[in-house]
Amino acid sequence: MHKWSATAAAVVALAISLFNFAELQRQPNVDMVLPHLFRLEKSDQGVRFYLQPTVSTKFKAESVEVIRDAHLELAPTGPISSSKRPAFYWRESVTWYYDPETNTVNNHWSGDPAPFIVSQDRPQQPSFDFWANNWMYKAGRHEGSIQLLRSGGHAPLTEKFCLIISESAVNELKNPQPPDQTIRFFRNDLPKFASSGKSAHCYRRDTD
Repeated sequence: MHKWSATAAAVVALAISLFNFAELQRQPNVDMVLPHLFRLEKSDQGVRFYLQPTVSTKFKAESVEVIRDAHLELAPTGPISSSKRPAFYWRESVTWYYDPETNTVNNHWSGDPAPFIVSQDRPQQPSFDFWANNWMYKAGRHEGSIQLLRSGGHAPLTEKFCLIISESAVNELKNPQPPDQTIRFFRNDLPKFASSGKSAHCYRRDTD
């Protein structure tokens, strides 16, 4: 019995070691979750789209995931589907802070558009500042997607969303009041739209 017990214990220990080794060697399973809030802004020659997803992995691995680029797509649909599409590019990363003097949330530069690493003990919440020149937000429904390109030939991470911009939101973006408060918030968890059941998951202006 002693020999059999020792053998069984050795087999179990070997199995656990092999399992742990295999887990460490596996590629990290990276996931991206969109926030409840987008920020839109009109710039001098175009528009800005601020987006801060959460990028993480729940598995521990020897290797890490490198996100090397980010792309934003936004396509007008329905009656505005024939209008010009914006050509967004990742201009920089920003940090948000509250200004008590003006009671506004503002941003400043925090980093250039550069690859970043994701691991189990190092989740990321990059705050992307996307720009599109010579374009303006249109009133109507837009279908969008954020795509993170990965290293090593891995398939990109892609999350889709819908954005509904009202005429009043477009007017606020074009002519902000007060003039120095140019950023507008769009959310996908507003109770008044969730209860209606119509496009409840779309992002909308928080005051619509």
